[in-house]
Amino acid sequence: MLLLFLCCLSPAAAGKLLVIPVEGSHWLSMREVLVELNKKGHEIVVIVPDSKMLIDSSAIYEMKTYPVPFKKEEMEEILRSVSANTFSNDSFLTRFMNTWNNFKKSSAMFQASCSSLLYNKEMMKYIEESKFDVIFTDPLTPCGQIIALKFSIPTVFFLRGIPCAIDIHAAQGPDPPSYVPRMFSANTDHMTFSQRVKNFLLSLSEPFTCSIFLSGFETLASDFLQKPMTITQLLGHGSIWLRRLDFVFEYPMPIMPNMVFIGGINCGQKKPLSQ
Repeated sequence: MLLLFLCCLSPAAAGKLLVIPVEGSHWLSMREVLVELNKKGHEIVVIVPDSKMLIDSSAIYEMKTYPVPFKKEEMEEILRSVSANTFSNDSFLTRFMNTWNNFKKSSAMFQASCSSLLYNKEMMKYIEESKFDVIFTDPLTPCGQIIALKFSIPTVFFLRGIPCAIDIHAAQGPDPPSYVPRMFSANTDHMTFSQRVKNFLLSLSEPFTCSIFLSGFETLASDFLQKPMTITQLLGHGSIWLRRLDFVFEYPMPIMPNMVFIGGINCGQKKPLSQ
């Protein structure tokens, strides 16, 4: 009986993968995954705005573009500002306000890009008719997940993290402020009582802060899917979360079974230090 059963099994077939990436350093890590998937015979289609920066055509995937109402230079300027603020030694308040302004600008640009894709009839028709097996996307912008729900396609997320721990809440994971440091708090996982209070207050402010930047995506998703939808509900439909981090550089935190840590991928391409 076992032999008969084994005869009925066939080797795993290659799949058809739709990729909706995020520009910048996010793409550089994602491309490494696509290289390996291509070696395994998967068919890959990457959809990007025509104002792309680092994403370029390649033999390992087919690339399709769609028009957006902004220029490549505008996106490059926002990324430069985000990078400068990340490595800044300014005070907490200054860094917070700079991050706030950068989030507002980048969020508006990502929403414009997402809207251009969702309401591009030719592109939506192509996606529907192509019968993709899975969508591989960066949930920093939920556009890929909106499309996944529209056409009932499973989703694999590729990310490092999302502000306000939205990824943790979407996956229904615990997020205790008692020992998980909040963004910009400068806390570690070993805190004094006053630091825990600060951490707790920051965690209370996160839903309000992030709702300002993400409400546009929620409206966009609700209108396109024809039903009320929050970001947490939207990302809660993700099947697998591939997270570009590990506990070597990150503080310990609870994770869910469908979250896989792949922090080592960031070290895939390395250059030797000069003399």
